[in-house]
Amino acid sequence: MVSIDTFYTLALSFPDASELSHFEKRSFRVNKKIFITLDIINKRAVVKLSPIDQSVFCEFDKDAIYPVKGAWGKQGWTAVELKKVNKSMMVDLLTLSYDLVKTKRTKPRKSKI
Repeated sequence: MVSIDTFYTLALSFPDASELSHFEKRSFRVNKKIFITLDIINKRAVVKLSPIDQSVFCEFDKDAIYPVKGAWGKQGWTAVELKKVNKSMMVDLLTLSYDLVKTKRTKPRKSKI
């Protein structure tokens, strides 16, 4: 189980990570892009994963880690029940999410031609 305090410590440990409100949830961002949201009341995080990473983590325990419903889930957004994962797995999920969002280009490359 990952406590809310532990989650905050982990989420804000990444370089340039910041916390902001996001509707009724908290969001954690890098380069102004969300890489995690946190629903404190339901003790649930949502992380951005690649489709392959999402499928691998969802195989662990479909009650603990699962795609968000609808189009967001198809884009890699994945719910994580904090009561059902350990700290090590949470670190792996947060790291993948952070790396994916941090390295994603915000502007398309210009052609050299």
